[in-house]
Amino acid sequence: MCGIVGIVDFHSSVDPESLREAAATLRLRGPDDAGVWASGNVGLGHRRLSIIDVSPNGHQPMFSADGRYVIAFNGEIYNFCEIRERLGGSKKRWHSESDTEVILEAYARWGPRCVEHFHGMFAFAIWDRQTRVTYAARDRMGVKPFYYHFSSDCFAFASRPRALLALHPEWSNPLDEQAIRFYFESGYVPAPHSVFRAIRKLPPAHWLLLNESGLQVNRYWDFRPIETEHAWNRRREDDLLDELDQILSRSVRSRMISDVPLGAFLSGGIDSSIVVAMMAKYSADPIKTFTIGFEKQNYDESHHARAVAQHLGTEHFCEDLKIDDLLALKPAFSREFDEPFFDSSAFPTMAVSRLARRHVTVSLSGDGGDELFGGYPYYRLTQRLGHFYRLPSSARAILASATGMAPDHRMKLLSAAMRQRNVTEAFCFARGIAKDFDTVLLPEILRRTVSLKELFAEAATAFPADLSAPEIAMRLDAYYTLPDDYLQKVDVASMAFSLESREPLLDQDLVEWAMKLPLKWKLRRGQNKYLLRKLAYRYIPRKIANRPKQGFEVPIADWLKGPLLQWATTEVNDPEKFENVPLVQDSLRELLKIHGSGKRRAHPLLWAGLIFLDFAGRLPTAREEFVPGRLQRGA
Repeated sequence: MCGIVGIVDFHSSVDPESLREAAATLRLRGPDDAGVWASGNVGLGHRRLSIIDVSPNGHQPMFSADGRYVIAFNGEIYNFCEIRERLGGSKKRWHSESDTEVILEAYARWGPRCVEHFHGMFAFAIWDRQTRVTYAARDRMGVKPFYYHFSSDCFAFASRPRALLALHPEWSNPLDEQAIRFYFESGYVPAPHSVFRAIRKLPPAHWLLLNESGLQVNRYWDFRPIETEHAWNRRREDDLLDELDQILSRSVRSRMISDVPLGAFLSGGIDSSIVVAMMAKYSADPIKTFTIGFEKQNYDESHHARAVAQHLGTEHFCEDLKIDDLLALKPAFSREFDEPFFDSSAFPTMAVSRLARRHVTVSLSGDGGDELFGGYPYYRLTQRLGHFYRLPSSARAILASATGMAPDHRMKLLSAAMRQRNVTEAFCFARGIAKDFDTVLLPEILRRTVSLKELFAEAATAFPADLSAPEIAMRLDAYYTLPDDYLQKVDVASMAFSLESREPLLDQDLVEWAMKLPLKWKLRRGQNKYLLRKLAYRYIPRKIANRPKQGFEVPIADWLKGPLLQWATTEVNDPEKFENVPLVQDSLRELLKIHGSGKRRAHPLLWAGLIFLDFAGRLPTAREEFVPGRLQRGA
């Protein structure tokens, strides 16, 4: 796990010192080693967290054996030993035991299609010194980030926007209106957008090529059109379990390759418990596991994790905190996220990453199980809404109105979801953070941009036509929410403490298999994650595995009435905070008032607004104003 940065300047030579300073902004991603290479108008920078081949032979930027190619690489290729054998040659041909060298030789052999051979999490860029071509790629599910800038002046890339802004501070201005709208509707900024108009994200499962003809971006893999194998509805459950066990075991085992201490996050839930159980199966020594405990029972998962740890015989570490202790991480939260980021579960993710880093350098997690196997409660909601949308429109309108007459907050939200035009829109509403509150954005921003509903609808056009409502919801989550929210959260939170996090449930073989799996093996008999739960029973007693889904929740609603109230009040009442941001100050004031009254739970949209104000307040003050007519719709 590392930090990368690079630039191809179209007009002048690259200053190695400026590249070194840009790489230094990524030092927490790679505290073990640093390297810069520059030649003429091209330069690459690297910060290394040594995981595989910790010797100097793994130093980057790294050159190919013939000196033609040079690479800056972030991530891990788990099948690199297999690829190295496929590439052939004697041991003397290889100068290191690193996967970085294998990437270089794979590109030399297969060109841009080399990524089709890689199982892993990665973001890298290769410069061809002979043809003067730049090639870059990002892993299939978007575990590792890749930001870039392209203009008539230069092409530049980095693991985080901060490194790009260190090269060119002016790229922070202006902000991207479309990205801001997506943020206030979803809580994150989906690729290819970033909050900075001059900076883009390379989407998951894409590679780019820069040559004298310009920049081209291509997709090399896509799970969206994978058809459901309806014949699997008739298969024996044990046969499917055997297949799932084999695929996941292989994924976990490959992610245990490490030359440094390794462990796992353990919440006590289905996903992390299966991962730890499989790690224990392949390890001669007890697995180190980590969790955070809280004094308030409705937030505490530590007793579930402890029960799993005791059953599997792990070396378990638990740090007990008061829930308000997480507030001490707010400065780190603000500092480490380079874009506005709504998801407050980053606080406990940072806390457990900090704990893990005291003992290991690599930690496996259970991310991806909910999206692939139907873990979230609102998948059942979409299942019910799928039946609802088969009713005549007049009947739907009557039912929606009747539901909305109930005084309960949740019933009002359900009524609003029922008023959407179709299942995709209803899911977007349920997944969104604005819900039925009026927008806090300036009206002209809405006129010039597209909505999250339109974004989701466009993605869904690639889905098979016969997908059920929950399957549509799961694929939308896997396509947008997972990479741009959850995986970004884990990447930033873990890297803030120089910890590498690996996600065995997101191996491409498992993702493709899960897409083929019919719904009855995911939501069945009142249970979510039915088949994955059955697999857990092979490793963990049912009385331990069967517990309600809890998640890494943070009491933002309570904080905004208590320890964060003064901060929130100051923010929304300071007119200077709103001078160069596209927000309506009165709207945020009203949200704070509504939330304080207890009549409605307005904290999601309120928190998003406060985080955005905090982000904007840390940017240079001289910014373009948001005025009508600047951007065209969808720009």
